Amino acid sequence: MSADQSDQLTEFGKLTQIVADTGDIESIRKFKPVDATTNPSLILAAVNGHKYDHLVDDAVKYGLSKTKDIDAALAIAMDKVFVNFGTEIAKIVPGYVSTETDARYSFDVKSLVDQAHRFIDLYKENGIGKERILVKISTTWEGIRAAEILEKEGIRCNLTLLFGMPQAIACAEANVTLISPFVGRITDWYKKATGTKDYPSEEDPGVKSVREIYKYYKTYGYNTIVMGASFRTKGQILALAGCDKLTIGPQFLEEMKNSHDAVKAALNSEEKTNLPKKHYDENSFRWDLNEDQMATEKLSDGIRLFAQAARDLEKMLKEKLQAASK
Repeated sequence: MSADQSDQLTEFGKLTQIVADTGDIESIRKFKPVDATTNPSLILAAVNGHKYDHLVDDAVKYGLSKTKDIDAALAIAMDKVFVNFGTEIAKIVPGYVSTETDARYSFDVKSLVDQAHRFIDLYKENGIGKERILVKISTTWEGIRAAEILEKEGIRCNLTLLFGMPQAIACAEANVTLISPFVGRITDWYKKATGTKDYPSEEDPGVKSVREIYKYYKTYGYNTIVMGASFRTKGQILALAGCDKLTIGPQFLEEMKNSHDAVKAALNSEEKTNLPKKHYDENSFRWDLNEDQMATEKLSDGIRLFAQAARDLEKMLKEKLQAASK
């Protein structure tokens, strides 16, 4: 029997590296990806399942060990719960673990840098070195500047909520380690805007966006890793075979494990872009991003959604802190 599609996609690391897109530790253990990514929504879903109460309880205990002020303990516990999940994941995957900064800091360089430092310190307490961690930051102008500072300090970053070429170019210029263009959310926007029910893979707007970013990076020799994310169909994933990395949810990893249909490389690192090389300062970045209605709307929407997930997680943690402090 031929190899399943996940094995074909990776060709044991030669074609594309698979990254698990989940906060569920058991799923990561099952699919054995190279890296793993989480976000506030995924962590919240995992926490609500109560399977990982021990990680939450430890974060609560840790927060209260530092201060008896509930609000101050809450801020500490929030960072700690993300690091606790990341630590467990780091015990399973051999590569990077992505841990996401608070979306409410998306326009605050100092707060993003400070939270990244807290993450790295907490990981160090848990025996995990900074070389294993990617700090996830929203791809705003401020987020890119924070990542630039962190990268110079040796703290690697994953720029998320990326929807357009201006964001991708600015990240590459800042020498960011990795970007996560959101394939499915791009396609969602175009389906709604145009009334199109479905797109063939070669015409899928999300797929085309990642392919163009990939070509641009390879043409101009940028080392930033391109990791397609936020998939809606297995077809989108296979249409990006050959991309540096793809972060894939458990449902699609399961589909790929159960299929032995042939997988062929869709991206070629030798293919050249027709786009001229561009440099961004703040004004030109903000203008070009503003000119892309889809990217502007999806970036704002994504930040709001992740911020709400953070607030929901805070509410749950605060209730636990109050109960534990009595």
